[in-house]
Amino acid sequence: MNKSPWRINVGCIYCFARPTHSYLNLSPGLDFETKLIAKRNVAELLRVELARKSYKPSPIIIGTATDCYQPIERELRLTRSVIEVLKDARHPFGIITKSSAVEHDLDLIAPMAADHLAAVYVTITTLDGELARKLEPRAAAPHRRLRTLRTLAEAGVPVGVSVGPQIPFVNEDMEQVLEAAWDAGARSAFYTVIRLPWEVAPLFKQWLELHYPQRAGRIMERIREMRGGKDYDADFATRMKGSGVWADLIRQRFEKATKRLGFSNDRTPLDLSAFRPPGAEGQGSLF
Repeated sequence: MNKSPWRINVGCIYCFARPTHSYLNLSPGLDFETKLIAKRNVAELLRVELARKSYKPSPIIIGTATDCYQPIERELRLTRSVIEVLKDARHPFGIITKSSAVEHDLDLIAPMAADHLAAVYVTITTLDGELARKLEPRAAAPHRRLRTLRTLAEAGVPVGVSVGPQIPFVNEDMEQVLEAAWDAGARSAFYTVIRLPWEVAPLFKQWLELHYPQRAGRIMERIREMRGGKDYDADFATRMKGSGVWADLIRQRFEKATKRLGFSNDRTPLDLSAFRPPGAEGQGSLF
């Protein structure tokens, strides 16, 4: 077995992608973090899809399920290969990540950003380094993510910050995160509240009992209050922000802080008009 140190996932306890491993008859716990599924032909398949005559461009967001800069990216460079395809096709895209490894692809991202074809959003759940290590083991430390924001902004890349997930009585420093992100160059912001679908709920409860045994029950009560009395409600209209009094309080805090600082709550607009299907340049095929 390959013992490469990069063949392990970032292990965010709240990751709502964990149940995909259960679908593959693997555990959403340890297997999710140690048994990786790599789509090695992703760039080739993307190129084929973009070349279809029926394809209509719309912004692609990379990293919405699991982080696109997992440690194994250092070996496989799959995310970079995807960006190369998008760059060749002048196709707009955004990236959401917790990783400083996005800086390695600045040579591709910055020129596209200059043409309004790329933006990056960095997730900063808390500024508390100790809490971040518990919540998001093997992810970049909060101060390192802020430095990544600054590096991207200084390179001319439009950058935003995601202050999610918000977890009642756990990460309570939303306003401080937004202030630090603004100072680092972020100009757009959004948030989510914690989601506990399927196997994520029991894993998160175990995590609470380990790290916060005195308030585990109170935390789960507040989460259920935002989910109609359940651990999770998949209703599309509310699954990202929750509902009820506590969810409304989080919303008010976010809106007041972003308004005070000057953040936009809209994603960076990207240019769809520059798209050119792969193979459109040069002589092309006669058949």
